Amino acid sequence: MRHARGTLVHLAALLLVLTVPGEGIVAQPLSGFAARKAEQLLRDKHSCLGCHRLKGEGGQLAPTLDAVHERRDAAYIAAIVSDPQRLKPGVSMPRVRMPASERALIVRYLGGDPARMDVPRTAPSPAGPTATPPDGKVLYAQWCAGCHGTTGMGDGPNAKMLPVPPARHHDAEAMGRRSDDALFDTIEAGGAIMNRHHRMPAFGGTLTTPQIRALVAYIRTLCRCQGPAWSRDGAPS
Repeated sequence: MRHARGTLVHLAALLLVLTVPGEGIVAQPLSGFAARKAEQLLRDKHSCLGCHRLKGEGGQLAPTLDAVHERRDAAYIAAIVSDPQRLKPGVSMPRVRMPASERALIVRYLGGDPARMDVPRTAPSPAGPTATPPDGKVLYAQWCAGCHGTTGMGDGPNAKMLPVPPARHHDAEAMGRRSDDALFDTIEAGGAIMNRHHRMPAFGGTLTTPQIRALVAYIRTLCRCQGPAWSRDGAPS
């Protein structure tokens, strides 16, 4: 009994040290190993550094991730990583699909509070039957032109910051070798799923299926080409 009472006293003292009035329990700093793991996830697995910079590496389309906790509070960081569109509708930041444990680690690394992460929607709400058809040109300007360029020449302002050149959607020969399904899957699931670079983001957690199809159709107007004959409607099976 005396040992149990001592343990409870110790736990109460620990909670007192870790608790800030009105803030709840403060997360302890990450270990060096955990911090390095978070950096590796950001740099080598997820698409975050396609737009953001971290320790001198990455894109220039979005704010640097260095010392982001000095500019934003813990709740904001958690919310923007969890679901950008929920926090700031219309912001040009796709929701990166990742395991919950990896998302929580990255949030902590950036200075956010994982406890503030709402359960996000698993997919964008599909467009209703009366919704305005998506405009591929407008979508391309918002989501693609920063890397691929406004006319699909691969010369967007972020192109020179990428480890590999972005695809040239204006190139009829190159785009003619890719089926519409391949273009759809790359936009929906990201570059890594198609054995391309992981810094090409997956937009399937942000854009609807009709919006992605509209982007594919607009890419076809840029290249003025179709996919391989075998992939077209009406081709022999």
